[in-house]
Amino acid sequence: MQEAAAERIPIDDTVPSSEVAGLVRAWVERHVPEAWREAARRGGPAAVRQVRPVGDYEAWYPVFGRSGLVAPTWPVAYGGLGVAPGTARLIETELRPLNLGRLNPLGLNQAASALLAYGTEEQRQRFLPPILTNEEVWCQLFSEPGAGSDLAGLATRAERDGEEWIVTGQKVWTTWAHKSDFAVLLARTAPELPKRQGLTFFLISLHQPGVDVRPLRHMGGEVDFNEVFLDAARVPDFQRVGPPGAGWKVAAATLSSERQMVAGSGSGGVDRIGGSSAQRLIPRSRRPDVEDGGRGWSDPVVRQRLMALYSEERIRDWTNQRVRARARAGLAPGPESSIGKVHQARLNQMVQLLAVDLLGPGATAWERTGPDYPDGIPFEVSGMLRSRANGIEGGTTEINKNILAERVLGLPREPDPWLDAPWQDVPRGG
Repeated sequence: MQEAAAERIPIDDTVPSSEVAGLVRAWVERHVPEAWREAARRGGPAAVRQVRPVGDYEAWYPVFGRSGLVAPTWPVAYGGLGVAPGTARLIETELRPLNLGRLNPLGLNQAASALLAYGTEEQRQRFLPPILTNEEVWCQLFSEPGAGSDLAGLATRAERDGEEWIVTGQKVWTTWAHKSDFAVLLARTAPELPKRQGLTFFLISLHQPGVDVRPLRHMGGEVDFNEVFLDAARVPDFQRVGPPGAGWKVAAATLSSERQMVAGSGSGGVDRIGGSSAQRLIPRSRRPDVEDGGRGWSDPVVRQRLMALYSEERIRDWTNQRVRARARAGLAPGPESSIGKVHQARLNQMVQLLAVDLLGPGATAWERTGPDYPDGIPFEVSGMLRSRANGIEGGTTEINKNILAERVLGLPREPDPWLDAPWQDVPRGG
């Protein structure tokens, strides 16, 4: 397996389309464990999930990462295959039954977006390949206690000291920081300029003096979010992306990608029902224990809610296809990302509420099987609680509606008397 782990699949744009599927299947036969392949043949992605422990997938994942298949449109120099979008779609069609989900989503969707758009060749060579193999995990240090929706008003400072920057401040709601090695960081380097003009974009290691990651447990009992304290943490100038003061422009590439990422299915990018959420609730609604409670498939109101949610999911899929079409055309994500984000937040909350309704009394009381909260909490309940964050993370629903109002409907911006004022002169609470 170690020797095979370094194998790159022999596909490029000189390979005829008719041969792509065969090459992918041959790679799968050589490298994907037999039990996963058999499950995919038997029942597709759902069957694979049942036989593949998370730890086993994470241990095997570098094999996938080094193949070039994780991001096939990326240049070969950075770990991709350098193929056209059409070839990438053929590859994805062959891989779909195996449920080979991409790990390190914040690295792939945010750090990589910034590096591919604005990074230097040296930065791309250094940081992109370990993102593909999940050997360096990433998070995003943007939001602050006093700068969430108004991200451009952030107060974390970075001051130049020779070939380094000294960073001091506090970030919050940082997803997966407790599991990450690096983060993309937005910091203020010119407080004398207006808020959007005085920001700079950095890549920072979380395993260094001056970085303190403190996990935050949310009401579902899990730990996804963190607060991160930066106390004179040093960042080499090599890890600055874009010119000083251009951070807002660089960050825009990551924010659009983040909205696209969380516009997929499930709570916070993780589908807690599985596959097409509303469709998979249908067999749940047929369970005898559900029907005994009078809230199953025999209830016409439940059937109507299920079909309405399924229709909404189809709309979400079509919207996401528009976003992917822009990406395949080499265009930056447009307002479609915000449409998908707003729609998905509401949709997933409705799906999770219906799952709890189908669970019945078990959604309000359950037996704890261990001493630690939330041990024993039903899957449906944790999903419902987690879905409350969908309208906040990745840009609040209100901010995304503002984007749509301005960019799609052509409505005027909200008045901001401090928009062009130096940041240091803008009044702040506290």
